[in-house]
Amino acid sequence: MQDSVKGYSIGEVARQTGLAPHVLRYWETEFEMLRPRKDAAGRRRYSEEDLALVREIQYLLHVERYTIEGARRVLARRRRPEQAAMRAQLLALRAFLVDLLRYLEGQDSCEEPAKGNSGTD
Repeated sequence: MQDSVKGYSIGEVARQTGLAPHVLRYWETEFEMLRPRKDAAGRRRYSEEDLALVREIQYLLHVERYTIEGARRVLARRRRPEQAAMRAQLLALRAFLVDLLRYLEGQDSCEEPAKGNSGTD
């Protein structure tokens, strides 16, 4: 069973998925996004996200019958829209902040003359 700090061992992931541990180790060499943490003793510790990715790879290879290269492409495409959406949000936020900064700088320059003129009335 998973320890919330340590994650799943390779044996636990193998039992849950029906895959042999050597297959999981091989997939780590073929799918760059599959990188389980290693504990102090160097043993792999799979997170929930790692386990979900293993199941996704397993589905693509064993059910959909993709090649490893094909599965890599599918996974890359699935992740690209998330990255593109995040980039678009960050660019929109940047534009907003630049506009806000210009507005605030304009406010400062408008307030100074008003303060100087108020004493001459």
